[in-house]
Amino acid sequence: MILFPAIDLKEGRCVRLVQGDMALATVFNDDPAAQAADFEAQGFEWLHLVDLDGAFAGRPVNAQAVEAILGRVSLPVQLGGGIRDMRTVEGWLASGIRRVIIGTAAVRDPDFVREAARRFPGQIAVGIDARDGRVAVEGWARLSEMSAEDLGRKFEDVGVAALVYTDIARDGILTGLNIEATLALAKAVSIPVIASGGLASIDDVRRMLEPDCAVLEGAISGRALYDGRLDAAEALKLILAARGRTPNA
Repeated sequence: MILFPAIDLKEGRCVRLVQGDMALATVFNDDPAAQAADFEAQGFEWLHLVDLDGAFAGRPVNAQAVEAILGRVSLPVQLGGGIRDMRTVEGWLASGIRRVIIGTAAVRDPDFVREAARRFPGQIAVGIDARDGRVAVEGWARLSEMSAEDLGRKFEDVGVAALVYTDIARDGILTGLNIEATLALAKAVSIPVIASGGLASIDDVRRMLEPDCAVLEGAISGRALYDGRLDAAEALKLILAARGRTPNA
């Protein structure tokens, strides 16, 4: 399991939303690059970035903050938000992003995702953000008629590296991951799935380390890390122990 600390970018700052509502943004750090460096120092293996403004605008908006993060840390970074065309994919990957996450465009133009995955194997993920079982688009502002499982199946055997599944109803409110829905998606596809939305405490990490969750690649944590409900050292120690390692191994 990989625990991905999240840095959500709004107007160049590190924020967390509640259920994707931009009006309910809490600023946790005015310096996202410093936050990224802190996560690296704590021992995390990846970073998960979201350009929130970009998700609504349909194009990159927080490029300066992302570039500052990339210049500050050596961790691999995955990024979503406003990635709707090949030029944007190419630009982010050329800048040093390890993996881009395509959300809205995956619903509207699946062939774009397939072509991106063909051109950049292992570097394309699909973001599946769902509310009441239906996939949301445009920064979660609109609901499509497609189910999470149906969207995931569209990208079988095309080289997509991962599916990032977010339960919007749980995002930012610390009620726990929706393991049932995440596992349902993972069982419907052969693509690795990352859980997101609602991770609240060390109990969620323990749940992710149970045998039935071995099919999942990992989970994303945001607010729980920022407000101290999840102790990073304790979580990472559990994860390493599950791999048969110690923190200094």
